[in-house]
Amino acid sequence: MKGAKFLEELLSYTASCIVSCVVSTACNYWVNNFLFDPSRKPSKKALEAKKDIAKRLGRRIKTNSYEDIIARDVINPDKIKVEFDSIGGLESIKQSLHELVILPLQRPELFSHGKLLGPQKGVLLHGPPGTGKTMLAKAIAKESGAVFINIRIAKLKSKWYGDAEKLVAAVFSLAHKLQPAIIFIDEVDSFLSKRSSSDHEVSAKMKTEFMALWDGFTTDQNARVMVLAATNRPSELDEAILRRLPQTFEVGLPDHRGRIDILKVILKGEKVESLIDIDHIAGLCDGYSGSDLLELCKQAAYTPIRDLLNAEKSGQESSEPRPLSQTDLEKVIAAKRKTKGAASEYCSSMYI
Repeated sequence: MKGAKFLEELLSYTASCIVSCVVSTACNYWVNNFLFDPSRKPSKKALEAKKDIAKRLGRRIKTNSYEDIIARDVINPDKIKVEFDSIGGLESIKQSLHELVILPLQRPELFSHGKLLGPQKGVLLHGPPGTGKTMLAKAIAKESGAVFINIRIAKLKSKWYGDAEKLVAAVFSLAHKLQPAIIFIDEVDSFLSKRSSSDHEVSAKMKTEFMALWDGFTTDQNARVMVLAATNRPSELDEAILRRLPQTFEVGLPDHRGRIDILKVILKGEKVESLIDIDHIAGLCDGYSGSDLLELCKQAAYTPIRDLLNAEKSGQESSEPRPLSQTDLEKVIAAKRKTKGAASEYCSSMYI
């Protein structure tokens, strides 16, 4: 009897120990992976992005937890609304990008003969702020049909030791699964700037891991994955990064012809007077970037609204605002100061 009772108590104690270990392990896993680091949990946005891309590719995509984090910033090219035709000016750059970047992604069979015609693995767009670098990047993805992976540097940095390198690796592994794919890094100088002894250990490891994985794709001629970077400060990039970006395009401030094209794109489909002299307005906007021209037109578009509200206050009835006039644009130009500070800073940095 005593032996049977002892055995029963031993089994009960063993079972309780096993249950306690299982519960403790599960709790620790949940706390470490979800409570204190919720980014590890695949979000609804990541799952929807994967389903959307999988439907487009016609196949299921198996990903790990790190790739799920990156998947939240994956953009289906079918959802991108920016095309080359919606970007005014920059005709020579758009032509070069079509030949060197888009065609190899669209028609890989044409570039599979030899090494000289391999697809570009790295392209850098640089120039003053507001000149259309990000729009060009989105248009490249749209025109080529490539999946657009918009990398946010803050998301790659993690408080957990070793996670930063795993997230960087996830960027390239996910891009390989989704190819053709474009890995886009805006303000790349904030991530891949010149290395120095003062770099934080995590940042240094991230840069090293990124370049090592990038080299892996450059040696794989069949991989249709490209790194597309944009910056206002190309002089601050690490030399090793510039070597991996053999194709560079300076997206500068538009000339007179470019400003005309940009204004035509902005005003297309808007309610404007037919007698607006676009050539004259473009001449008044010397030194304006594409972003400046867009802001100019937005400010001018408020003038008809303001006139309508003033008329209503005076007791006059008006069903809708009048068309945008040339006078509206000229008044805003006369009152607006050109935002050339950032552009001047960029230009001066090119000659240091």
